Amino acid sequence: MNDKRDRLRRLPSVDRLLSRKRAQELVQQYSRELVVDSIRDCLESSRERILEMRGGDYDEAELLDDVEMRLQLASCPSLRPVINATGVIIHTNLGRTLLSDAAQQSITTLGGAYNTLEFDLKAGKRGSRQRHASQLLSALTGADDALVVNNNAAALILILSALAMSQEVIISRGQLVEIGGGFRIPDIMGASGARLIEVGTTNRTRIADYRAAVTDETAIILRVHASNFKQLGFVEQASTDELTSCAHEYGLLAVDDLGSGTLIDTAQFGLSYEPTVQDSIRAGFDLVCFSGDKLLGGPQAGIIIGKAALIARLKRHPLARALRVDKLTYAALNATLEHYRRDEALDCVPVWRMISRSLEDIEREASLWAGHVGGTVIAGESAVGGGSLPGATLPTALLAIESSAPDRMMAHLRACDPPVIARVSAGRVLLDPRTVLPQQREDLLQALKSFVAD
Repeated sequence: MNDKRDRLRRLPSVDRLLSRKRAQELVQQYSRELVVDSIRDCLESSRERILEMRGGDYDEAELLDDVEMRLQLASCPSLRPVINATGVIIHTNLGRTLLSDAAQQSITTLGGAYNTLEFDLKAGKRGSRQRHASQLLSALTGADDALVVNNNAAALILILSALAMSQEVIISRGQLVEIGGGFRIPDIMGASGARLIEVGTTNRTRIADYRAAVTDETAIILRVHASNFKQLGFVEQASTDELTSCAHEYGLLAVDDLGSGTLIDTAQFGLSYEPTVQDSIRAGFDLVCFSGDKLLGGPQAGIIIGKAALIARLKRHPLARALRVDKLTYAALNATLEHYRRDEALDCVPVWRMISRSLEDIEREASLWAGHVGGTVIAGESAVGGGSLPGATLPTALLAIESSAPDRMMAHLRACDPPVIARVSAGRVLLDPRTVLPQQREDLLQALKSFVAD
């Protein structure tokens, strides 16, 4: 107890810290009020750590380091670019996937000019914004038509609200998933006004279970792809061909919620096979929905493709206006889809460029980093992430930096401009080149050097 009291007494006062030259420089850079508030917060945090036996003495230099770090973080916009050195390619907390150069340029061009969002140049009168991506999506997937809304959960709500309001929707118990943020498929379906009919068990659902559940009130057989988890062992699910055949036999609609959605075969990169959007259309699903900002590699969007008559009904539904996307989303989405049409997605779409990046190239980059800042290059794994390809990893090379205070190093990297986000394992800070862009190399190395110098 006396030791705690002694350490608490040794903490400097606000006025003492404020009188230091470095604190006065911070006052000139920010303001006296902000610096005083930051000093008080740092001192309070130090007191709490001492009382909880989580820290020893804090000298004035360390405290002023924390004060400056807090001021820097407080003065920065809350939404800002970072360097993702975690190796998680689709990192939901860091904005999911990156847009291609062409998509970024399209946003800049169309965002800075009046445009044809809802204007038909040929007719010289108002047009529909919903036409902009439909032709490209149809050409790439083989679907009749397409509609874009603001995310995939919205796509599912629109489908169920427009086509199954107050009717039954049959789904396997093993597909009642929870997506990011605690949102659950049953809750989403309930919000649509559709009545959920669960069939089968958590691990096994056969086509006979679907057949037994069909009534005069049934409108849709729904498949939800498990894109954010994997079942192993004694499991079984009805095939897509079985589901579509069953639905059509009873005059029902077959709908496939693919979640992440991909236009490219993932197996060619040593990953597990992920059903493609084209597979679902070929299997006979009447409607298919998926995300625009995961494996597609475009902006946040929910994409619905399928039968023209059904898409037309969705477009006329009141929710379609509430869920519509703006000109910037269309700009980025169309530019992204063009990469697929030109067969250049692996080179131009960042998510695919990172997935297909060779191990040799990553090892060279990690070795280059080690040559500048020290550390050891070790073997590791990158994750696809973002609710796509659950558990799937790619071999990578990591820069491992030993540190007596890895948490302090991580905090320092996050306080850099731009912030660097890494990961810690076994007391080492690990950085993965797979998700670091070439133009970010110098900023990354400077951030690492600044910690060593500090």
